[in-house]
Amino acid sequence: MSLLARLEWSADTLFAMRSIMPRRKCDFCGAQEARHLASQVAELLHKNFADCSALADAVSGQDAAVYCLGTYTGSVSDAELRAITADYTIEFARVLRSSSPNAAFSFLSGNGADQTGRSRLPFGRYRGEAEKALLASGFPRVYLFRPAYIYPVQPRKEPTFSYRLLRAVYPVFRLLFPNQVIRADDLGWAMVDVVLRQTQERQSLVFENRDIRVMVKSQVPVHDRAK
Repeated sequence: MSLLARLEWSADTLFAMRSIMPRRKCDFCGAQEARHLASQVAELLHKNFADCSALADAVSGQDAAVYCLGTYTGSVSDAELRAITADYTIEFARVLRSSSPNAAFSFLSGNGADQTGRSRLPFGRYRGEAEKALLASGFPRVYLFRPAYIYPVQPRKEPTFSYRLLRAVYPVFRLLFPNQVIRADDLGWAMVDVVLRQTQERQSLVFENRDIRVMVKSQVPVHDRAK
């Protein structure tokens, strides 16, 4: 399994991984078991996702990819936001589809993604553009995840004031608006779990935040699901 991600991974999630392809070296924090499993995962740094041709051999013969590359709205220019959100996704999918035509593709999109391109929010339009391209790319199984606020379980430097505020009020926000939040580790588990399911059917599914929470509540360890 090929994995590109910027989420927080549990031991169950790492159980399924064979390689990761980040733009920067990953820091696997968390449980000791997760760190141990992470040490057995191949890490291939690739900084220029505008051209993923060099990854062709690395992604050959893969069963699935979990793609989570993105950036924060307001942290880059509009042109960069579109490139990272849509162009990079489409380029990676092109190379993966050529090298592993039967792979499943799990994509971290976002709440408000609009495939019609009519959204007033750039993030919604660009995520929608990426979703639409993935659905037309020919992968037999495409899973689009649209979380709302992703709560970072591990401490981090928040990128904007809005994120600092959301983290501060998260305990109350979670109680008042449970379907507008998801833990990062739960999201990571769900994105990997869905591509581990054995099915010969062609599928294109969209998971809104509410759907992801339902998946997490019914979760069974990946070890058991993969048997």
